[in-house]
Amino acid sequence: QVQLVESGGGLVQAGGSLRLSCAASGRTVSSSAMGWFRQAPGQEREFVATIRGSGGDTDYADSVKGRFTISRDNAENTVSLQMNNLKAEDTAVYYCAARTLRFGSNYRRPYEYGYWGQGTQVTVSS
Repeated sequence: QVQLVESGGGLVQAGGSLRLSCAASGRTVSSSAMGWFRQAPGQEREFVATIRGSGGDTDYADSVKGRFTISRDNAENTVSLQMNNLKAEDTAVYYCAARTLRFGSNYRRPYEYGYWGQGTQVTVSS
């Protein structure tokens, strides 16, 4: 049974930082692409970042590029998202996900990910 458990969310002022972690069980984080997505109230779930491959290739949404960093710890079987210079528009529930689609090269679409965590709230006050 695959479980993804996020932690690290909270309330922070604009310009501040938070670090989200995703602990995986039942599946190794290096076995497939791992992603972070977010969903704000009344909006669709959107791609934030992904890490994949033995080399840990990364990809970011334009809105977070240069501010967020995704990383992976194979020994601990965790994936993290370091978020710096947070903005009010970053406020959302953040989800960790494991990609289960075995073909294609997009990595940004939620439907490609078959395992999801429960989400962690990030609130940025302006």
